[in-house]
Amino acid sequence: MKLFGTDGVRGLAGEFLDAITVLKLAKAAGIYFRKHSTTKRILVGKDTRRSGYMIENALVSGLTSVGYDVIQIGPMPTPAIAYLTESMRCDAGIMISASHNPFEDNGIKFFDNHGNKLSTNCEENIEKIFFDDEVLKEGTVTGKNIGSSKRIDDVIGRYIVAIKSSFPNDLSLQGMRIVLDCANGAAYKVAPTILDELGADVITLNDKPNGYNINDGCGALYPANVGKIVKEYRADIGIALDGDADRLVVVDEEGEVVDGDKLLGALCTFLKEENTLKGEACVATVMSNKALEDYLNSHDLELLRSSVGDKNVLEQMKERGVNFGGEQSGHIIFSDVAKTGDGLASALQVLALILRKKQKASVALNPFELYPQLLVNLKVSEKKPLEEIDGLEEILEPIRKKGIRDLIRYSGTENKIRLLLEGKDKKEVEESMAVLKGFIEKVLWEKSINYQ
Repeated sequence: MKLFGTDGVRGLAGEFLDAITVLKLAKAAGIYFRKHSTTKRILVGKDTRRSGYMIENALVSGLTSVGYDVIQIGPMPTPAIAYLTESMRCDAGIMISASHNPFEDNGIKFFDNHGNKLSTNCEENIEKIFFDDEVLKEGTVTGKNIGSSKRIDDVIGRYIVAIKSSFPNDLSLQGMRIVLDCANGAAYKVAPTILDELGADVITLNDKPNGYNINDGCGALYPANVGKIVKEYRADIGIALDGDADRLVVVDEEGEVVDGDKLLGALCTFLKEENTLKGEACVATVMSNKALEDYLNSHDLELLRSSVGDKNVLEQMKERGVNFGGEQSGHIIFSDVAKTGDGLASALQVLALILRKKQKASVALNPFELYPQLLVNLKVSEKKPLEEIDGLEEILEPIRKKGIRDLIRYSGTENKIRLLLEGKDKKEVEESMAVLKGFIEKVLWEKSINYQ
C-alpha cells in the first residue's frame, strides 16, 4: 500500500486514515525527523473537520511515543504551519487537512524545519519506516524519554503580522469593499482579521465551521456564490479560499471568476514592473494554457512548466532561482513571502496590483485571452503505463500536427486518466478530443464512466 500521494497522505477519515494508521505514521515520521533533530519539537495544526480531533490525538500519541514534544495550535491555514514551524524552530510541522475535499476526508501534510514540504525521497523514507515493524518497535522510547504535548492558542498573531507585512506600507485597503468566503475552514479567523486591519470593508461569508460544513457548497470550489454577493453589495472584488487556505479564487467586480492562468500572468508582469521578480520567469504546471506562455514571452518573460502539484512548482522555482509561480487552480507561491501556496498572501498581492494600477479588477486581471482548452476525465480499472498503450502515439501524431497541445496523465489520488487538448481553433480541439476519447474508451476501458 502506498501512503503518500500528490500532497501528503489523504483519504477517508476513519477508514484509510484511521487512528492506528495515523499513530503508526506519526511514529514513522518522528523516527525519521529524529535523525536530524535540533529541538525535539514538532508543531501540529489542523483545519475544521470533525475528524481532526481523532487524527490530532493519534499524531500526538505517536510522536510522544518516539520522544517528541508536540505543540498543538488548533485550526490554522496550511501556510501558517509552514511559517510557524520555522519561526518557532521546530524540527518539523504537520498539518491535518484534506484541503478542498469534503469533510468526510482528511489528510496529513508534513513540513521540514525550514517550512518546506517534504521531497519525494523524504516521503519514501517515512513510508519505509512505516512498513517496518522492527524499526517502529526499536524507535519507541520509555520512561523520561517519552515526549509531552501542550496547546498554544496565541500564535495566530504571529502569522497575521507576517502576512500583513507582505502588503506595501504605502497602500491601504481603506474604501475597498471585499467579499471574503472562508469556506468554513482553517482561515475563518485570520482572513477577516487581516483584511479588516488593513482597512477594508469586509463582507465575510462561511466563517462558522461546525466540523461538517467545510467546503460544503462554499469557498474556492463554489466561487459563483461569491460572485452573486459581489454584485449584490457592489463590492470591488471577491476572494474565495479553500478549506486550508493554501489557494484562492478571485472574482472581479462584475461577479465573474478570474481564470487562474490570467491571474498568474497579471501578477507576474506586475512583479516585473515593481522590480521584485527574480529569474525573469514564472513557474506554472503542464496544465497551464499556452496563451499564458505567449503572453509572458511578449513581456520578455519565460514560462517554466512543472508537474502538477504546488510542491513540484516550488521545487522548480528553487532550481531556477525564480520567486513566483503557481497552479491555475489557485495555488500561488510568492517564495519571498511564503514557503508554500498561501491564499491570503496571494490575495494581498492581487489587491496591491489593483491599487497600484488604479484599475478595476475586471481590467487589471484580464491581460489576455485564453486558447480553447478541453479536459476530459475517464475512470479506469488500472493505470497502464502510457508508453504501453498500443496505437496512442499514432492517434496523437495528426492531432499535434494541427498545432494542438496534448497532455495525458493519470490522477495521483484516484483511478482516473485525464485527457487535455488545447489549441487556437475550438472546433479542431473538440473534434480531436472526440477521436482521442473514443480511442481510450474502445481500446482500454470500454465500460469506463465519463464525467467532467
